[in-house]
Amino acid sequence: MFDYLIAKTLGGKLILRIEDTDKKRQVAGAVEGLINILDWVGIKFDEGPHLGGEFGPYIQSERKEIYKEHAEALLKKSGAYRCFCSEDRLKKMREERQAEKLPPRYDRVCRNLSEQDIIEKLAKNEPFVIRQKIPESGEIIAHDELRGGIKFAVQDLDDQVLIKTDGLPTYQFANVVDDHLMKISHVLRGDEWIPSFPKNILLYQGFNWEPPKFIHLTLTLNKEGSKLSKRQGDIAVEDFRAKGYLPEPLLNFCVLQGWHPSASDKAPKEKTDEILSLDQMVEYFDFKDMGTSPAIFDVAKLDYFNGFYIREMSLEKLTKLCLPFLGENLKLTADSKKQELDYIQKVIGLEQERLKKLAEIGELTAFMFADDLQYESKLLIWKKITPEQIKINLQTVFELLEKISEAEWNKKNIEEVIMGYIKTQKFKVGDYLWPMRVALTGREASPGPFEVAEVLGAAECLKRINQAIKKL
Repeated sequence: MFDYLIAKTLGGKLILRIEDTDKKRQVAGAVEGLINILDWVGIKFDEGPHLGGEFGPYIQSERKEIYKEHAEALLKKSGAYRCFCSEDRLKKMREERQAEKLPPRYDRVCRNLSEQDIIEKLAKNEPFVIRQKIPESGEIIAHDELRGGIKFAVQDLDDQVLIKTDGLPTYQFANVVDDHLMKISHVLRGDEWIPSFPKNILLYQGFNWEPPKFIHLTLTLNKEGSKLSKRQGDIAVEDFRAKGYLPEPLLNFCVLQGWHPSASDKAPKEKTDEILSLDQMVEYFDFKDMGTSPAIFDVAKLDYFNGFYIREMSLEKLTKLCLPFLGENLKLTADSKKQELDYIQKVIGLEQERLKKLAEIGELTAFMFADDLQYESKLLIWKKITPEQIKINLQTVFELLEKISEAEWNKKNIEEVIMGYIKTQKFKVGDYLWPMRVALTGREASPGPFEVAEVLGAAECLKRINQAIKKL
């Protein structure tokens, strides 16, 4: 999201690079899924594995020789060294250091191997990694665009692995090399990477390269203040799409997790709400206005945004989006009229104001499709009115509605007839409208009885009221 906004606001390009050097974490189809879901939300790339470009290949596992070449160059500059330590030795070393209450970082046994030792080990085909040779003393200042200069004591830094035994680079090495070769101007990543920030800067210095601008984004936390995780709920965009969230509110919600238009001099002073189109985000955004305090993932706020965009949408478009969520409802009826698009659109129109997620439409509208409405008769009872009186009231409603012709069957006329009778007789509104609404919907909460009656049609309304009378 923020990479896209920076690229657009600064007139740059957004590049998709697939960082797949950790074979254990690879998932079949993940790249295609990533491209598809970002395209769905409106994030378009200028270069990448699916588009090509002047800085390809864009898949890190296809750039192995490039990393090897740069690792060799760093070895020659004494900015790195080969480490032949076995996994068993490293495990024992870490355990011993932890027992002595020392940081479990590498003890640099291989850092000062003689050239002859290295030649002999290579001749024996001993496996090795290539480690970064961190200075043993001093201080380094790494500049973050939001936090300014951050000081680090180099003696606290580990000689991190750059190239693994399989010849593939680690994330830290591959990204530095690729960011330089691809002329990346801005690097955005989570603030959990700040501890490794100085090692990145030392790598740039080791190659005599100018580092890009670094922006470390704050983590998004749940309401309990801990990191979001799959175990605590959905965090993948695909999960939210499946639940019926729209692209526009997802983008709107996400941008506010790290930036707010009120902090921008580019946003109009009269812009006091938080509703932002993608074009407005590009127009108002400046990365210098981003915050450094953790954001809270508030699902209720996301639901608010989603509901807002649903209400603003044309009924025709909303109907098209809701159709995939209505499959089970359509199985509830044998009435061809209830399966027609015109009827479905009117049903969705009843719930458009209340709908927060598209996936809710099935549960909210099931009663509009049911040929056999199921509910307990006690639901028809309003306050302290007796069942006998409710039955009489429903019979009155039935007789009043029966007089409305098919041509005049609409909300306005239905409401005038029912409310006119109630007011003329000086009866209480709830004594009639509650049982009428329950008879039509079978629910405690639903759209108003006149709106529901209009969409159901005269025949279905009279049928349902008659069924309710028989329940009493």
